[in-house]
Amino acid sequence: MSQEILTKHNGPILEITLNRPNEGNAATDEMAAELIRLLGEAGGSSSLVLLRGAGKDFCIGRASMGKPRPAGPMEALERRHSTEVIFDCYGAFLRSPVPIVGVIQGRALGFGCALAGLCDITIASDAASFQIPEMSHNIMPTMVLSALVDRVPRKALSYLVWSTAVIGAERALSLGIASEVVPAASLEDELQKLCATLLKAPRPALLAVKEYARSAPGMDIQGATDFARNLHATINSSSEMRKK
Repeated sequence: MSQEILTKHNGPILEITLNRPNEGNAATDEMAAELIRLLGEAGGSSSLVLLRGAGKDFCIGRASMGKPRPAGPMEALERRHSTEVIFDCYGAFLRSPVPIVGVIQGRALGFGCALAGLCDITIASDAASFQIPEMSHNIMPTMVLSALVDRVPRKALSYLVWSTAVIGAERALSLGIASEVVPAASLEDELQKLCATLLKAPRPALLAVKEYARSAPGMDIQGATDFARNLHATINSSSEMRKK
């Protein structure tokens, strides 16, 4: 893999940085595939993932956005294969056993907006902006819709897609794309405080919250309660929960 994605282990934290700052960290399919690999392996060596972008933006979308499409018709199966890496990338965020914290500065557009929404916690600078611009490029944005369908209320998601409106960080917070908005000058300090708080929790509990949040919303109430009962008994009986 080239230097388009950088990784660094900071103790139990795996830091992943999208590293195309001169292109707004626009993501190639190869970068999406690398994210799949990194997130799939993260649980073996880390308790937490930090995802950020180099430079002034988080990610302005896919590198192919706005570029001419191949001439001639594309068969449905061929088109499906060409987009599978993006759907698989979104799925990797959900499947990751460890929590993922997104750090959003500058623009988070299209693919970048989807990644911001998919992170388990997303801390955004008050200077950040978010947009789903696909419709303005004559692209039906079912990929980003699938990423945000359980994060953003239906009417708000429809508005973002059809209007292609650019929204600020506070609006993204109200819609469920961001978790917290902080002054740009305080972004790193607030991030470090958040990570320190998360890592105070015993690892079994940290991972169990991710497991529950991933699965319980799709269950009926009784199923979600039974799942909570099982996790509560299993995790709290662990010797790691009694360590000081």
